Formats: sequence, C-alpha cells, structure tokens
Amino acid sequence: MNVEQMLRMIAGAMLLLSLALAHYVSPNWLWFSAFIGANLFQSAFTNWCPMMTILRKMGVRG
Repeated sequence: MNVEQMLRMIAGAMLLLSLALAHYVSPNWLWFSAFIGANLFQSAFTNWCPMMTILRKMGVRG
C-alpha cells in the first residue's frame, strides 16, 4: 500500500470511529470528525498532511 492509500484508509477509519463515539459516548466527538475533514480539505490545497509525514517516517513509500 502506498502513502496516499494508507492515508485514505486511516482517515476513513478515524472518521468512522469518531462518528461511533459521537453516537454512543458524547456528541462532542463530532469536533474530531470536523478536524479530520478540515485537515483533508487543507491538504487538497497544500499537498501536505501531517499523517503523510508520519507514515513516511514509519517507512511507507510511494
């Protein structure tokens, strides 16, 4: 799996997790969903995402 595929998988998993937490624990978890969406939105314009940097440092290539 390359960096972009891994990034989409992690973002999707985090989003689903935050929605489940918002439903079962507290609606405040929706702020985490908003953070994920905002980060994906800014990365479309800047071509930089903190998770991509972390994945590259962990050795994911592509």
